[in-house]
Amino acid sequence: MTGWTTCSRPTGGATEGPAARPDNLRFRRFKHFLLIVVCHLPLQGADLVTLRTGAQMTVERAECSGAGHECILHLGGGRIEMPASAIERIERLPEPARPAEAPAGAPAPAARRTEDPRAVVTEAALRHGLPPEIVHAVAATESAYQPDAVSPKGAVGVMQLMPQTAAQLGADPHDLRENIEAGTRLLRDLLLKYQNTPNPVRRALAAYNAGAGAVDRYNGVPPYRETLTYVERVIERYWRLVSGTRPGP
Repeated sequence: MTGWTTCSRPTGGATEGPAARPDNLRFRRFKHFLLIVVCHLPLQGADLVTLRTGAQMTVERAECSGAGHECILHLGGGRIEMPASAIERIERLPEPARPAEAPAGAPAPAARRTEDPRAVVTEAALRHGLPPEIVHAVAATESAYQPDAVSPKGAVGVMQLMPQTAAQLGADPHDLRENIEAGTRLLRDLLLKYQNTPNPVRRALAAYNAGAGAVDRYNGVPPYRETLTYVERVIERYWRLVSGTRPGP
């Protein structure tokens, strides 16, 4: 895939613009993070697309026009358009085997113990093909990992989901796992939505905070003080995690 743009480590400015050039190590880490978002999403009944560059990506389905000039790759509620000439081959992946049903009369599972939100965040990030550091940075900024956090606007839980957003994602925002799962899935979808735009990570984070409508309306991070501050805090926490420093609340 081409057209990915990374965000640099913040240097004090909060407005969107050409990012300062990071050092080689950080650039490679962030570029790798962006490629992970697209190339390693776990999908069922999916297509494996092999590009002429040798890179592979898993998508829900791939459609190529009858003229053979363009292909549309569907994934995560979004789509990617690319020339058919950039694709080497498309293979349908087999459907995963269904898990065996529990025998009738099997004892109910034991009640779940109180879970560590940090561990659940890591699980959800890996399940959705995201680097855990970016999801931890969002969770720490949103709620400091507090499952019972409620914002003045009504956002709920670790990932601070609005009730209507949680409903659209089919999640109970008051359930720890469902809250983190839905918030991680939303973050992944936003990263995919803005992957081919300038400063895609900043836009995705701004959309998580202020909504995709605001980002699309301003064609970038909206000039809201809360959103500008939020984006910078998440990115700063991400870099601290990558460098091995645990983020604070």
